[in-house]
Amino acid sequence: MIWNLGSINADNFYHLSHLPAPGETIAATRFHQGLGGKGANMSVAAARAAARVAHIGAVGPEGKWAVDRLLEYGVDTRHIAQVEVATGHANINVDAAGENNIVLFTGANHAITDQMIGAALSEASPGDFLLMQNETSGQSYAARTGKTLGLRFAYAAAPFSSQAVQAVINHIDLLVLNAVEAAQLQEETGQRIEDLPIDDIIVTLGADGCKWVSNKGKTAQEFASYPVEVVNTTGAGDTFTGYLIAGLDRGLPMPDAIDLAMRAGALMVTREGTADVIPDLKEIQDHDFS
Repeated sequence: MIWNLGSINADNFYHLSHLPAPGETIAATRFHQGLGGKGANMSVAAARAAARVAHIGAVGPEGKWAVDRLLEYGVDTRHIAQVEVATGHANINVDAAGENNIVLFTGANHAITDQMIGAALSEASPGDFLLMQNETSGQSYAARTGKTLGLRFAYAAAPFSSQAVQAVINHIDLLVLNAVEAAQLQEETGQRIEDLPIDDIIVTLGADGCKWVSNKGKTAQEFASYPVEVVNTTGAGDTFTGYLIAGLDRGLPMPDAIDLAMRAGALMVTREGTADVIPDLKEIQDHDFS
């Protein structure tokens, strides 16, 4: 079982000829809205990877549609609270090459209380996964509570904050971050990734694949990416993480879970959208990646 303390956002996509420079006004060629937020994306990915996942989060008075969408995608939504603060949202600019930049409003994601988290985790069992990202309140409390309950703690260090990582670093069993974030963490801590007090670290490298550093096993292994035609990179990292944790939760060895996650991320970048277009397990199994 996966317990995901995660953000829920409305994703507003603006399709542009190029990403705007400072002070530039540019007209969008197309617009659409969908379900997003790193937390929601990871919950949907894990559910579509055939894992049982319960989402811990919050939406505003207008956010019932997001909860309904998560439920439709197979996520347990019993621990998503409705609060008075507006639902979080993201304005996403996507250029013709598929690159993006994103402006976030945290909203209800930062109105999650320790009481909400505690009520959810009281139903967890030792060996379950606790998954978190840096888009909600309550991270330190959840990390401490999860470890006390014997949960395996996976942390996706995005949006990156060295302070946020270091606040929970002694509880983390599996850390997922990209190459830029890994370099920033090494600079801030003065420690190599290999010297951090974390059993397993996955560094995603975009088109160059990813690297698994097993500090517990004192080994490192690189995984090549699957070649695909990139349409939009938004949500690919979240899809990777959701599938990775789902694979581990289902008992896959780390290399097999990483390979599954790599394939899911590769298929995701061929699509436009976020949570609404995350591929399911059968699509990945049926797809020819050669």
